[in-house]
Amino acid sequence: HTVAATFAQYQYMITVNAGANGTITPATAVYAFGATPSFDITPNAGYGIVDVTVDGESVGAVENYTFTALEANHTIAATFAQYQFTITATAGSNGTITPSGVTNMIYNGNQTYSIAAAAGYHIQDVYVDGVSVGAVSSYSFTGVTANHTIHAMFAADEYTITVNQPAHGTITPGTITVTYGATPTFVITPATGYSVATITLNGTNVINAATNVNGVYTYTLPAVSANATL
Repeated sequence: HTVAATFAQYQYMITVNAGANGTITPATAVYAFGATPSFDITPNAGYGIVDVTVDGESVGAVENYTFTALEANHTIAATFAQYQFTITATAGSNGTITPSGVTNMIYNGNQTYSIAAAAGYHIQDVYVDGVSVGAVSSYSFTGVTANHTIHAMFAADEYTITVNQPAHGTITPGTITVTYGATPTFVITPATGYSVATITLNGTNVINAATNVNGVYTYTLPAVSANATL
């Protein structure tokens, strides 16, 4: 007697349904068990993706979708709509808004913006259509039915230089507030009959970094990036 067997790998079909004014690539095809096919969703010029559905369930307005290891047939479909509105995003100096520039929007579309300040700066205010929405780091437009603008403004961080006035002498100016990166200068003048023994910045003696002219010292702080005590 003989006994023999032959085997074949399971295969599954991904059915592609692209609506008008856009494409899904590749087209409908058969894939082997365990395959992970990826599909690109591309609207025609002047159009945007409204939604992408997989097996009838929305996965959002994505530009690409990858199936995990296949064990069944599936369908993927997309709908597209013509751009009708714009959102114009701008940022002042020392920060960014993302995405920037003009974003084309479909009717009832959604768009989120991220606002970030440069080092040493903070978000001062964000304006949507000319109206302040506060110093927010993110803003979302939902269900867009008109043109919009969004503008972000930034300001330098401020720090306090606390001056502890010594006995038998003065430090001029006294306690001050400065912006990020400032290099304020202080004059240390001993009283008659006294001399300057030490100049400390945050507890560290910096007298060697000061300039001495006839017993009067001038000390300039390095670029300020935090509160300090002199």
